[in-house]
Amino acid sequence: MGRPTLFRLKAVRMACAGALCLSAGAAAALDELDFNISGVSEEVETSLENAALLSQLESEGRRDPNDVIGAALSDYRRLLVTLYEAGHYSATVSIRLDGREAAEIPLLQTPARVSRVLVTVDAGPKFVFGRAEIAPLADGTEVPEQFAPGERAEASAIRGAVDAGVSGWRSVGHAKAAVAGQDLVADHARQTLDASVQLAPGPRLRFGDLDIVRDSAVKDVRLRMIAGLPTGEVFNPDELDLAANRLRRTGAFSSVTLTEAETVNPDGTLDVALEVVDAKPRRFGFGAELSTLEGLTLSTFWLHRNIFDGAERLRFDARVAQIGGQAGGYEGGIDYSIGVRLERPAALGPDTTGFITAQAAREDEPDLLSDRLTFGIGVSRRFSDTVSGELGVNYTFLRTRDDLGEREFQYVSLPTKVTLDRRDDTLNPTEGVYVQLGTTPFLGLGDTQSGARFTADARAYYSLSDEGRFTLAGRLQLGSIVGPEVEDTPPDFLFFSGGGGTVRGQPYKSLNVETDDGTFGGRSFAGLTAEFRAGITDRFGLVAFADAGFIGEGSAGNGEWHSGAGLGVRYQTGIGPIRLDVAGPTGGSTGDGIQVYLGIGQAF
Repeated sequence: MGRPTLFRLKAVRMACAGALCLSAGAAAALDELDFNISGVSEEVETSLENAALLSQLESEGRRDPNDVIGAALSDYRRLLVTLYEAGHYSATVSIRLDGREAAEIPLLQTPARVSRVLVTVDAGPKFVFGRAEIAPLADGTEVPEQFAPGERAEASAIRGAVDAGVSGWRSVGHAKAAVAGQDLVADHARQTLDASVQLAPGPRLRFGDLDIVRDSAVKDVRLRMIAGLPTGEVFNPDELDLAANRLRRTGAFSSVTLTEAETVNPDGTLDVALEVVDAKPRRFGFGAELSTLEGLTLSTFWLHRNIFDGAERLRFDARVAQIGGQAGGYEGGIDYSIGVRLERPAALGPDTTGFITAQAAREDEPDLLSDRLTFGIGVSRRFSDTVSGELGVNYTFLRTRDDLGEREFQYVSLPTKVTLDRRDDTLNPTEGVYVQLGTTPFLGLGDTQSGARFTADARAYYSLSDEGRFTLAGRLQLGSIVGPEVEDTPPDFLFFSGGGGTVRGQPYKSLNVETDDGTFGGRSFAGLTAEFRAGITDRFGLVAFADAGFIGEGSAGNGEWHSGAGLGVRYQTGIGPIRLDVAGPTGGSTGDGIQVYLGIGQAF
């Protein structure tokens, strides 16, 4: 496979490269590094140059000749490995330092100066597989198509076949499956590589104990409950990934590591060691958004992790909105809310989290003043990496003042939602979809009528470039209330349109319903948004967008539309993009003039 005698000599010299520090020499500049590569594609040529440590020395301005010689000796192997990856098995590599082959320079007589380095690579022909065999394989194992007779004999294809073979056995319980032997023969005359790999599946094993190997503030019994490792069941590596993800999702740990035991227990079980590093117990954050009509919105939260030594999360949220807003209200126009939520993971099994919530809020709008107090209890469940659901029971007391005067509502609701999230990035998505469906049946107490509220939120993202620099994004929102008429529906259930969350360019909540009794929100809603996002640099981007919203008095059917459009700027930060949007109305009768929106994160 190439020049084996020379390669063995180079390998010995690489092992001795550390002895170069014994050789004295004055530092001098590496003036010139040239590559002379033949017989490969431009892509492979770039890979060879990037693989060379000499390239790294040149880019870093390293000047010590000992460093240059040490890098050159290492690069013989690095370049050959890169060539094997591309299917070239009869290559020759020469690295000359000021005209002398690096492999032939005595280690104790290194030069005091290296001015010019010439790397010459003759890749030789591309090899193909003559034989490509791997056995035995578990039922259902699919070996990569590249590992087959006649295909290009790239080293990565062999590795892919080995990984597939071992993974196939592990997926059916053979945790200790490994390579038992391999036979690789390069026929230079025929330009073929015969590859034969033998696998040793080992015994079929079951999960043993979960051993906690590092102290944590979370109790051991809770760690085991959250991980949910199926002790006694047939080994499956997917269960290890699932257990680690359950622990990570609690937010109580900065790192989670699960390691299989080296030895198998006499009863055919395999223990798993768990090592966690606790996250800081407390965290706080804040947010801000600014709109010309809605004014300033400030929000903050305070989080306490592991408050009862069971990986619980206690979070307080506070929000003040419409500070300095121009819309006005009954008593100054400022909205307030404060809430608390306590979550306990593994409340009803490892994938189910229990929670208790409470919230107090005031909403002060031109047509409505409401004070709301809500208490709730519920569970959330993770069905897969992309699908989750939540079910709760809430009691709400609501006191309002609107065109019908002062009123009180009391009801018990059953909020339920299911979420599918396949976005590539939750803060700045460029690919994928997000769908959330919600239903909230409510039972009125006293004079409050009963009904149900339905919502849907669907978002899609499509990248027009491999780097995600140009993205099309779309959003559809739907809502409907069945049961009571508009005047008898709890006002916090009704829908409005206009503002940063629905239609930019239209005043906040400007589209509503007018009846003989006054102005209210609607019982039906639709929102449409389309954006084209263009990354100008790694930090700055531009956005063009168009929004439209619909509000109807009935559960479906007749109503009014309005729309807006505009341009925006995005500046990428570590916590998401800073968003600046400028928009104006394009349809409807609810607004005129330009609106400006400033916040953190994409609009959706």
